[in-house]
Amino acid sequence: MASPSQASLLLQKQLRDLCKHPVDGFSAGLVDENNLFEWSVTIIGPPDTLYEGGFFNAIMSFPQNYPISPPTVRFTSEIWHPNVYADGKVCISILHPPGDDPNGYELASERWTPVHTVESIVLSIISMLSSPNDESPANVEAAKEWRENREGFKKKVSRCVRRSQEMM
Repeated sequence: MASPSQASLLLQKQLRDLCKHPVDGFSAGLVDENNLFEWSVTIIGPPDTLYEGGFFNAIMSFPQNYPISPPTVRFTSEIWHPNVYADGKVCISILHPPGDDPNGYELASERWTPVHTVESIVLSIISMLSSPNDESPANVEAAKEWRENREGFKKKVSRCVRRSQEMM
């Protein structure tokens, strides 16, 4: 039998740490107990934000060379946000591959580094929910609405929050 990879040992440790010391604002576990590389995450909408009261589910998929390369995070719950693609994929700097940004928007220091953990990633996503970045949006329509029609934006987010509550 092959020895466990560095990635699987690290993911095992991070899962164990989160189980022993849960972090406010989210819960995480494995989608399938036989696969350490795919996690199910539920993010609780942060207090005092438009997302407050929501329960947003996501899948975090880790590459075999984690932590050298970042995981991907995709919301499976409907969510309206400038930094979330229509397919649910989260777009934040720390999930972008390490090194210089080919588009010149981000500093290398803002991108993925192997010191990030599941906890730091999810806390960054919670922060993203609190303060959208409409300068470099993944969802151009949501960013435009965020800037130009805040009431319309709030209504769409409220609908997402309600739907997330109904799914619980």
